[in-house]
Amino acid sequence: MRYFFEIVYRGGGYHGWQNQANALGVQQVAEEALSKIFRKPIAIVGSGRTDAGVHCTQQFFHADIEDDFKPEEWLRRLNSFLPRDIAIRSIREVKPDAHARYSAISRSYLYRITTTKNPMLSGMAFRYFKPLDISLMNEAARLIAGEHNFESFSKVKTDVNHFRCHVKNCKWEKKGEEILFHITANRFLRGMVRALTGTMLDVGTKKISIGNFKEILNSRDRRKAGMNVSPDGLYLCAVKYPKSIFKK
Repeated sequence: MRYFFEIVYRGGGYHGWQNQANALGVQQVAEEALSKIFRKPIAIVGSGRTDAGVHCTQQFFHADIEDDFKPEEWLRRLNSFLPRDIAIRSIREVKPDAHARYSAISRSYLYRITTTKNPMLSGMAFRYFKPLDISLMNEAARLIAGEHNFESFSKVKTDVNHFRCHVKNCKWEKKGEEILFHITANRFLRGMVRALTGTMLDVGTKKISIGNFKEILNSRDRRKAGMNVSPDGLYLCAVKYPKSIFKK
């Protein structure tokens, strides 16, 4: 049987999702916990990668389990094997051809910026003290809605077939001492959200104009875009799938 596992984690202690030879990824921790429970190697496939230090309030991975499997019982047992900064929220049986990565129809990210020094947000939000024009930043966000080539906002050395993404929703909002950037798309490139955020911060401080931002988008040149902001403020917050892939 194939199952989807919904996972959440604080990313500060990990080098992203992916298994790596010389660093600890969240995938390795989850695989080791499952393998201990079933007393044999269990491989998992995630809905996508997250970079080192990035947090997650919703991600999925799938695993094929041959043993007698009771999701409610194994959910409790699995969480008892996981560290405090990783948890499994749910386990659902899916159709045999359902795939955590390729069956996803959209992914959503949140970027959190704090405008004051707040120890409670240390490691969980990016501190930024310059005054920002949110209306200008939302004007820039409207320019990236729809389908575009986002090579200007991608890491240079990345193994992808193309740089086109369809951004379905994106907006900035001010909420108390925080400034939040929300973005949903069918797919994301490596470093894309952090580079978009850094470039739109340049718009918000009027370092660059809306016209400059549009030129950067069309240039397909990462050197012209803004900084990659800190991973502290980035959260993968939703992965959506067609209802038809779930058995219940």
